[in-house]
Amino acid sequence: MNLRKLNFRGLRLPICAGGLLLLAPLAWSQQDIPGGWAAFHPNMEVRVPNLSAAKARSDDPSDVLLASLEVAFDDKTICCGRNSVLEDSAQAANPLSLKDIATRVQGRHLLSDGRPIHITAEVLPASAGDIGYRMILALTDQHPPLLVWKSRLYVLAGADFDDTMYSDGSRMDVIHKLLLLDTRFSDSRRDAVFNRETDDWSKVEGALLLRVTVD
Repeated sequence: MNLRKLNFRGLRLPICAGGLLLLAPLAWSQQDIPGGWAAFHPNMEVRVPNLSAAKARSDDPSDVLLASLEVAFDDKTICCGRNSVLEDSAQAANPLSLKDIATRVQGRHLLSDGRPIHITAEVLPASAGDIGYRMILALTDQHPPLLVWKSRLYVLAGADFDDTMYSDGSRMDVIHKLLLLDTRFSDSRRDAVFNRETDDWSKVEGALLLRVTVD
């Protein structure tokens, strides 16, 4: 992880240890700690700055998906401007099924000027043990994932978390908050927060990691 993109906001004692990723604190015995702590970075934040202000044309989930993909890709020639690469396929997707969205948008595409691109779309179910870690990596690389929570689609814009690194090279991230964008709105309601202390993780369907490369 590129720590230069992360903000340190004070120090406090570790609340847990061991493992790769946790979404909530767990208790571990000393012998479970892999190689001992090498570094503990509490209260860290990673954000994707200057995201598009794209707003859905309506509250219809299909319009929300188009606006969310426009924010995620930050390129209207890909999605979802007129004659964009994904205009038709994104409109045909089930806007609340990350799996269907991934199936529709992934693969090789040609831009309007003939240049080829390749889109990878990986679905991470909420039950995946490394979902938090993978989302943080995507955010650090400036690739905001999509997230379905309580049957609504959001753009994941950032996260607050604790990061523990161990002497054997393993690490653990404890997520406190997921910072979300709701593209139905352009006012203060656009910013939403999943707080692990007050919100139910079982209401999260999963995340969709998106990336574009030039073929």
